[in-house]
Amino acid sequence: MLYLWVKALHVIFVIALMGGLLVYPRYKIHQLSSKPGDELFETMKDASGRLRKIILNPSLILVWVLGITMLVMNQNLLSQPWMHVKLLLVLILSGIHGYFIGVGKKIDRGTATITAKRLRMMNEVPFLLMIGIVIMVIVRPF
Repeated sequence: MLYLWVKALHVIFVIALMGGLLVYPRYKIHQLSSKPGDELFETMKDASGRLRKIILNPSLILVWVLGITMLVMNQNLLSQPWMHVKLLLVLILSGIHGYFIGVGKKIDRGTATITAKRLRMMNEVPFLLMIGIVIMVIVRPF
C-alpha cells in the first residue's frame, strides 16, 4: 500500500514538473520581447521566478526522491530494459530543466543570446520526452 502512495505522489509531481516545464519557456519568450525595466519584462521575470521556486525546482526534487524510493522498494524494476530507457529520458528531461533555468537567469540579467524562435523550438522538447517516458512506463515495449 505504501508503494502505491509513493507512486501516486510521484505521478502528481511529474504532472506539476511537466506543467512548469511547458510554461516556464513561454514566460521567458514574452520576456525576450521586451527590455529590462519594461513592465512586461519585470512581470515575466517575477512570474517565472515564482514558478521556478514554488513549482519547478521542488517538483523535480520530489520526482527524483519518490522515483528512487520506488526503485528501492521494488528493485526488480532495475532489471527491466524499458526502465533503463525511461531513466535515460528522465535524465535528459532533468538536463532540459537545468538548461531552461540557466537560460532564464541569463534572460533575467539581460545577457541571453538565445532567440525567441529557438526557445519556442526548445519548448517542445519536454513534451516529446514525456511521450517517450509514458510509452516506456505504460506500454513497456521491451
